[in-house]
Amino acid sequence: MQPIASERDPYNGLTRAEPTLPSSAYWDADSYQRDLDAIWYKSWLLVCREADLAQPLAFRTFRIGTQEIVLLRDETGELRALHNTCRHRGSQLCQESEGRLKARLITCPYHAWSYSLRGDLVRVPSKSLPEGFDKADHPLYRVALSVWRGFVFVNLQEDAAGSAETSFDPASGSLANWPLETLVTGHVLRKVMNCNWKIFWENFNECLHCPGVHKDLSRLVPIYGRGLMGRHDDPEWSRHADNDAPEFSGGLRAGAQTWSRDGQAHGPIFAGLTSAERAAGQTYATNLPSMFIVGHVDYVRTVRLVPLGPEQTELVAEWLFAPEALDATDIDNIVAFGKQVLEEDAAICEVNQKGLRSIRHAAGVLMPEEYDLHRFHNWIRERHAAVTPQALKITAISAGIATSRSRKTPPAGRA
Repeated sequence: MQPIASERDPYNGLTRAEPTLPSSAYWDADSYQRDLDAIWYKSWLLVCREADLAQPLAFRTFRIGTQEIVLLRDETGELRALHNTCRHRGSQLCQESEGRLKARLITCPYHAWSYSLRGDLVRVPSKSLPEGFDKADHPLYRVALSVWRGFVFVNLQEDAAGSAETSFDPASGSLANWPLETLVTGHVLRKVMNCNWKIFWENFNECLHCPGVHKDLSRLVPIYGRGLMGRHDDPEWSRHADNDAPEFSGGLRAGAQTWSRDGQAHGPIFAGLTSAERAAGQTYATNLPSMFIVGHVDYVRTVRLVPLGPEQTELVAEWLFAPEALDATDIDNIVAFGKQVLEEDAAICEVNQKGLRSIRHAAGVLMPEEYDLHRFHNWIRERHAAVTPQALKITAISAGIATSRSRKTPPAGRA
C-alpha cells in the first residue's frame, strides 16, 4: 500500500510500540457477538454478483453471522433482498440455498403465508382474520441493497446509509480501468478456516509473514520477500528512492506480468489498463469487513469472508475473466497459484488462532511494518465504541500506551 501523498513523513511504519487487540477478541463468544452487532450487521457486505441471479424468479440465500437473507430477482428484473423469516411465527421461508421461485410467490412451508416477490403479504390461509389485522402491516423484513459494478452488496441496518461504492476504503487502488461488469466466473474456491475473521484481515494487512509463508509469492513480488508491502514501509526508503528495482518499488520480478505459476499472462491483457497498472502487477480494492478485490492484467480475483462463529470463517474466492478469453485462457496456471497463496494464508491463520487460547497471552505487540494492523484495530475499536462506548472492553488494553501516527481510513492491504 503506497503512502498518502499529503503525508509529511513518507515512512509508513509505526514509531512506538502498539498493542494488538486482546486475545479474547478472537475466541470469546461475547466479543464475537459485539463484532456482529457493531460491524457485520451495520456494514455493506458483498454477497454475490448480479450474474449469479441473471434470470427473473431466481433466488439465493446467504448467511451473515446468525442472520439469513434471501436475494432474488423479481418478475420485473429487479433485485431484492429480504430476511428469510416469515412474519407469522418466524419460520424460515426458503430452505434451499438457491433455486427458482414458483408461482411468483414466496410461501412459508409451515402455515402457507404467501408473499409477493416485493415482500408484501398477499395470502393468509386462516378461515378468518383477527380484528385489527391488516396484511399490509406484515410485509417481509426488507434488507438494504446496493450494486457496485456488477457486485451485489447488502446492509442489515434498518436505516443503512451510503452505498457499496462509498464504503470502499478510500486508500484502495482504483479499478476503474478493469471491465468488472462484463467479467465471468472461471473458478470458485470455498474454504472454511478455523480462525476468527479478524485474523484473516490482519494477515492480509502485513507481509512480515511473506518470506516464510509465501516463498513462491515472495519470488514473484520481490518486495514481499523483504517482509514489506511497499517502498515506504522501509525506514531507509529514501536511500533507494530512485531505485525502481522490484525489491524496492513493489512491482513483479523482471519479466513477470501477473500472478500465475510462471508469472506470465495466460489470456488477453485488459485493453484499458495504463502502463503503470500493467507494471504494478496487482491493484487492490478493499471493502471491510467482507471483501477485497484484486485486479491483475489478465483476470480479476475476489475474496469474500463470512463469519461462521468466534473461531470459524468461510472464505469464498472467485477468479473472473473476460468472456471471450475464458476458453483461450490457461485457467489452471492462474488458479493454482492463487489457491496456493490462499491455502498458505488459511493454514497460518489457523496456527495463529490456536496460540491465542494461552491463558498467559493477554495481548501482543505490533512491529513497525504492521502499521495497517494498528489502523485495522483502531477501526474495530471505533466501530465498537459507536455502539457501546461505556462497555468497550476492546479498548481497555490501550490505556496508558502512547499512540503513534496512523491513518484514519480502514486498511487496504495485501493477500
